[in-house]
Amino acid sequence: MNNETSVDQSIQAELNAEIEITVSETETAVHLGSGSIAVYATPALVALMENAAVCALEGYLPEGQTTVGGQIDVRHLAATPVGMKVRALAELVEVSGRKLTFTIQAWDEVEQIGEARHVRFLIDTKKFTAKVGEKK
Repeated sequence: MNNETSVDQSIQAELNAEIEITVSETETAVHLGSGSIAVYATPALVALMENAAVCALEGYLPEGQTTVGGQIDVRHLAATPVGMKVRALAELVEVSGRKLTFTIQAWDEVEQIGEARHVRFLIDTKKFTAKVGEKK
């Protein structure tokens, strides 16, 4: 029996999701320790982008499986002030075995503020959790 997690046939390129948030103080560079200015932080942008990729897969993952982030190449292009809306659009562009590759773009209310290429891997939740538990 094959021990590898396989990709469900319903997971195909072009799955996508768009999510939106309003920037709060807790998402600023000052709050997250990634800078000294109270603007939308790069770590918060990365989290939003990853969340958009996760949302694109909702309803398509086989039972007992999830995905984990493996790589993200992000460009934070412009600053966004607290109180402004930010949205991210993730699109699945490639499926190769367990490897799922997304392109992601983000905008605030004025301009594009980010872009990324993000790789996630399909995993068996129980096996993954057990392996992590062995580290304790």
